[in-house]
Amino acid sequence: MAKYKRILLKLSGEVFGGQRKYGIDFEQLQILAEEIKNVRKAGVDVAIVVGGGNIFRGVAGAVRGVDRATGDYMGMLATVINSLALQDALEKIEVPSRVQTAIEMRSIAESFIRRRAIRHMEKGRVVILAAGTGNPYFSTDTTAALRAAELDVDVVLKATKVGGVYDKDPMHHKDAKKFKKISHMDLIQKRLKVMDTTAASLCMENEIPIIVLNLTKRGNIKNAVMGKNVGTIVANEK
Repeated sequence: MAKYKRILLKLSGEVFGGQRKYGIDFEQLQILAEEIKNVRKAGVDVAIVVGGGNIFRGVAGAVRGVDRATGDYMGMLATVINSLALQDALEKIEVPSRVQTAIEMRSIAESFIRRRAIRHMEKGRVVILAAGTGNPYFSTDTTAALRAAELDVDVVLKATKVGGVYDKDPMHHKDAKKFKKISHMDLIQKRLKVMDTTAASLCMENEIPIIVLNLTKRGNIKNAVMGKNVGTIVANEK
């Protein structure tokens, strides 16, 4: 029996890049689709917010002279490319899905409509949410927190390449200590670079827990949904 009945999975663009780090690693995409299918088999409603950093990142573009707002819109279009690729991978293994975008592009995807997204999930479809919030200067982490609140999800799963939240970057510090549980406020005050401040604040205000887990370890997503001890849980103190 799943602990969480409706989840929002936040996937960064680097997940799509896989070993290549740029563009789309289709082998990695197939593995990801299988992981999502296993969660759906458990009867869990799934919404996914997709990043686009494997193709274009607005902040990086701004450093190189691209207007920040223009760069962010380019990044939003990159998330649509990733979303369509994920939809294709899911439907090839018979997982029905719908892509909804915050920027209208009727030829390839639905516009985001809260009630329609909920209805899709109730009918067993995976809803893939693209183009961020539709506004520049907002990260896809913030999009994930916003959509989680709108869609009444039970938990946000933040998929990363490390095993949870650490007191310092474990990629550069061998003595980094992992938290089993931490509050939203501590996450913000300690400036732990897992999720931006706006996103963490939104989750805190709406009492939405966040589970930070390692996506590269097979079965982690389903294990987290089933309530097993995976990664780090970020939750309000009770």
